[in-house]
Amino acid sequence: MFLFEMLDNSILNVALPTIGRDLAVDAAGLQWVTAAYAVTFGGLMLASGAVADRYGRRRVMLVGLVLLGVTSLATAFVTTSAELVAVRAATGVAAAMTTPGSMALAFRLYADDEQRVRALNVVSTVGLVGLAVGPVAGGLVLAVAPWQVLLLVNVPIAALAFVGVRLGIAPDDPADLHPAPIDWWGAGLGTATIVLALLAPTRFAHAGGGDPAAWVCTGAALAAALGFVLRERRTAHPLLDLALVARPLVASGLAQKAATGLAVAGLGYLVTLQFQLAWGWSPTVAALGMLPQVVVLVAGSAFVGPFVRRVGLGRAAWSSATAVVVGLGVFTVAGRAGYGWVALALVLVAAGMRVVGVVAGTNVLRGLPEDRTTVGAALVDTASEVSSAVGLAVAGTVLTAVFAGPLTGTLWSTGQGDRFAGAVAIGGTVLTVLAGALVVWAARRTGERPAP
Repeated sequence: MFLFEMLDNSILNVALPTIGRDLAVDAAGLQWVTAAYAVTFGGLMLASGAVADRYGRRRVMLVGLVLLGVTSLATAFVTTSAELVAVRAATGVAAAMTTPGSMALAFRLYADDEQRVRALNVVSTVGLVGLAVGPVAGGLVLAVAPWQVLLLVNVPIAALAFVGVRLGIAPDDPADLHPAPIDWWGAGLGTATIVLALLAPTRFAHAGGGDPAAWVCTGAALAAALGFVLRERRTAHPLLDLALVARPLVASGLAQKAATGLAVAGLGYLVTLQFQLAWGWSPTVAALGMLPQVVVLVAGSAFVGPFVRRVGLGRAAWSSATAVVVGLGVFTVAGRAGYGWVALALVLVAAGMRVVGVVAGTNVLRGLPEDRTTVGAALVDTASEVSSAVGLAVAGTVLTAVFAGPLTGTLWSTGQGDRFAGAVAIGGTVLTVLAGALVVWAARRTGERPAP
């Protein structure tokens, strides 16, 4: 299902200009096409993970796969932007039911940590292949077929996954399921918190710090988060036991995933703008400029297992997260000096992301009881989603505040180029400091220390 998540997003991004022309959708409408999926996916993962841990991970995944197939098939009948937004929102619901479950099932198939790392590495590799192949395949398909065909690819993926899960994975053992009833009030507050936490950064990134709606979303997200914490601390059967989240392995793993999300989202946004606007590269040349990252992400799977065996799970986690932060720092300090520095930053971030994506998730699930596995996987995905949104918001808000004139103008003045460089320096520094602080905190939480 990680393949579906990464392939679906990368293909949709390629198709957005064509969708805008065919459905007469403006930039704001296209934003909702992408946001509808992200908000429902991120917002419902925690609740769906809790349902899966209580009623069966396999069962919830099978229902989600059916919903995924149906919503993907519905794309063929879309004629308006509102219909497409509704379909994308329903697809996000299906993804929330299936994506955390795939990590949880892969983890629980094995008892040995090395085998677990290997299993999650395979899941990660398949998804990253989809991320790399998606834009190329999408561009080729759009040359000969309507954009709806791109999203219909999820139908056979869902069908194959359904057959594989139905025949290849045994039904859940009732003894491994969480016996407590679901805290629906907690589920509602948790969902509201995450949805608002995803909407607020999006508003900041597009409208800047002066947008009242962004601040309203931020305040509402904080209020919902406070309500969620109070509810979970007082109820007899919490949706999410906060004492479990505070465990060293769980807290540190989530912090490392959040640090990675901040750095990767901010770097991707700033590098793309630098390639195409500051340096004037065409989209094709800019895509080629990202190849070092793609190659490391895909080819790095062969090195994850040996690296973890050599240094151990703890050191692999903090060192890989540190590599991501260092990569962002390299781009912030030297990225304007030439492509070589940008390529180095992309390689460092990709190498770190490749390892931390597997190891941090493994540590989170290792730190939880067996009947909380899917909630743990949902927490991992939620940490990535929210931190990525914050990373984009920081970069976008700084750029909006510092840059003068239309960002997409074909000819920039010298002053605009300097202001863009200043925005990169400010935004990159803020994200590097935030991500670095999370990595340091995670290392201290587990007692890990960098080697002298």
